[in-house]
Amino acid sequence: MCGIASLYSDPTRPEPLDTVAEGVPMLSRIAHRGPDDRDHRTIGHHAWLGHTRLSIVDLDGGRQPLSSPDDGWSLVCNGEIYNHTHLRHHLGEGHFSTDSDSEAALVLLRKHGPQALKELQGMWALCAAAPDGRFVAARDRLGIKPLYWARDDTLVYFASELRAFPEAMQPAAEIFPPGCYWTPQDGLVRFADTVPGHNERPWGTAAGEDAQKTTREVLVSSVHRHLMADVDVGVFLSGGLDSSIVAAVAAAEYAKAGKRLKTFAVGTAGSPDLLAARDAAAFLGTEHHETVFDADQAIAVLEEVVASVESFDASLIRSAVPNWFLAELASQHVKAVLTGEGADELFAGYGYYHRDHTDPDDLNRELQRTLEQLHGLNLQRCDRVTMAHGLEARVPFLDAEVIAHAMTLPPQVKALEPDGMEKGHLRRAFTGWLPERLLWRRKVQFGTGSGAQDLLTPHFETRISDTELAAAQKASREDLRSKEELAYYRAFRQALPAVRTEAVLTRFATA
Repeated sequence: MCGIASLYSDPTRPEPLDTVAEGVPMLSRIAHRGPDDRDHRTIGHHAWLGHTRLSIVDLDGGRQPLSSPDDGWSLVCNGEIYNHTHLRHHLGEGHFSTDSDSEAALVLLRKHGPQALKELQGMWALCAAAPDGRFVAARDRLGIKPLYWARDDTLVYFASELRAFPEAMQPAAEIFPPGCYWTPQDGLVRFADTVPGHNERPWGTAAGEDAQKTTREVLVSSVHRHLMADVDVGVFLSGGLDSSIVAAVAAAEYAKAGKRLKTFAVGTAGSPDLLAARDAAAFLGTEHHETVFDADQAIAVLEEVVASVESFDASLIRSAVPNWFLAELASQHVKAVLTGEGADELFAGYGYYHRDHTDPDDLNRELQRTLEQLHGLNLQRCDRVTMAHGLEARVPFLDAEVIAHAMTLPPQVKALEPDGMEKGHLRRAFTGWLPERLLWRRKVQFGTGSGAQDLLTPHFETRISDTELAAAQKASREDLRSKEELAYYRAFRQALPAVRTEAVLTRFATA
């Protein structure tokens, strides 16, 4: 895990790259993403690659930029390649000089070209360059790891966060689209879809025990892959279904190795999530840590949270605040954590899915749409608040195999239970892994269950007048939907005064 910043100059550019003026400051502005190491390199006459490192795999030999002794290709990669061992065997160990998982991306790219990046299983964003002027930038199919770019007449900038770009380039900054690569020769090319190609399974409309067994198996396998590390990996445990399932599987995997899993929870005093997480941790026998925050603490960190998340969407920031305290706590004990992100989008966990999309085919389309939007919403929040503390967040529900399986399930299986309970299929798939009171606990959104909404929304309701909100709505081109969102927008503009929000933000339908 790390931060990356890169530059590519058009061969017609008359002046050489000034990496000290252009590149090195970009890397300094995202130093928090990689507190363990930092390095950069100019490749030929047209490219510069920079990297800040959080050491998780190959602690001694995985320093980046990685280079090939054969042809001079170099690469910086932010993320984790979970199938790197398989790729090493397939590509040939002789092509590798380190144990870094990122080197699998470099060797694959060199041997088979950028289209072969679809073979990478994991979360990643990368830039690679060769001395002869060849250059590739690419991002994983879901956009789990961030990447932005900005272009002027002769220079292209790439970075993990918007704050890395010089202010003069902020108006040109855009989201680099997930599942795509860019080369100077071919431009932007899609190499992978959000939902991987798959064969339809003959579940029928019932999709009973066989489907539940497969759901369980693919998720257990994913959690096993996501525990790949040369350091301890913990779990964010909210006490909800999704994180509790991940914790149950991870705890079992750790127990096989004679180790005890570390879990982490956050909330206001007496909040539902905090109490449920304690219950789950006690049942699973984890080494449990928790942090409690109050209104003063939440308000005190708001500007820093908004600047880190790089959004002003009220729902996103509301959930980012407790995540901030959670990441701060976990970073004192581990370098990486698993989370339950993505389960709601795969198994129809949100109420509006069932209220507004009653037709099964329509529901399936909406699930896919929200999966495609995750990179700018929950995944953005998840990445930024953790990396602000030098902590890596991993999302086993969003593994390609889990997505492919979940999207083969008939939509009818994802309908509400007769009592209105959501995600019945997923709950039944993990019968016996958790006590019934946790397995069938009703969903509470994180910003609510942690107590953050009760602190933040009333605070701004009393401090911003209706007149002030109306004036701001009239003066701004943005859709500022509440007093709370106006407060976040002001902090956002202080941190990123020049970005075009329509080019860099995704927003929830409601605030």
